[in-house]
Amino acid sequence: MPYKFSFDLSSIPKSFFIELAKVAGENKLRRRFDMKTQRLAHNLTKITGLDEPETLQLVEDLVDVYSQNLSERKRFEGTKNRALLLPHCSRKYMDSRCKSTFNPDIPSYICGQCSEDCLINRATKMGKKNGYNVYVLPGSSCILNILKKDKYDGIVGVACGQEVQLGAEGLRQMGFAGQAIPLIRNGCTNTSFNLETLEKTL
Repeated sequence: MPYKFSFDLSSIPKSFFIELAKVAGENKLRRRFDMKTQRLAHNLTKITGLDEPETLQLVEDLVDVYSQNLSERKRFEGTKNRALLLPHCSRKYMDSRCKSTFNPDIPSYICGQCSEDCLINRATKMGKKNGYNVYVLPGSSCILNILKKDKYDGIVGVACGQEVQLGAEGLRQMGFAGQAIPLIRNGCTNTSFNLETLEKTL
């Protein structure tokens, strides 16, 4: 968990994310963020109770993720062999109730579809339905092993904003077209992302 603070945006109104996407479109080619970003951060601070510097960092990271997705979208749409990378910390259960199995050769968890309302189960089904190979990762260090094994040209990854930033440049250097789905709740367990956003991205 790269952030030194926890956040939960799962109850934030959809209008906030629509505004984020607009700001990202305006900032697509710029690295500096304007007053609109600061206003979004201020509004989010009032809702979440996070400190202003933490909220500003979070909003800037989210705007950057949205901007990167926009700039890579056309290239991504031209890809054929795609992988979906999911964080294992979004599983409903992190104990023996989870029926996933771990394959150290990949390395990835393989969803056992034990719970219909498990976010990873639903995302795995969605990915497979759309022709993706799906990997449920115990950590970001596994990504290179997966990408070296199979010939992918398109990657969709779910992670917190900071991890997306760390991974995006590496993927570009390796020639992959990527799209990212940011977590809306971070932590080491019970993390969350928006399935509707994932579906649109796939």
